[in-house]
Amino acid sequence: MESLDLSLVGAGLVIIGAGIGLGKIGGSAMEAIARQPEATGKIQTAMIIIAALLEGVAFAALFAV
Repeated sequence: MESLDLSLVGAGLVIIGAGIGLGKIGGSAMEAIARQPEATGKIQTAMIIIAALLEGVAFAALFAV
């Protein structure tokens, strides 16, 4: 039986965490927009910036392996 490479496990955990984080960002943004529709532009801008940074971390984890 081959040994398990722990860097692959770590990268997988980072990607799973990023997916969960993106889901929470989207859900929270939808709640915020529902509560304050006039702030939609600001909420969407902040959501897109945070999501892009989070995806960058996930891609970095993939390329580090």
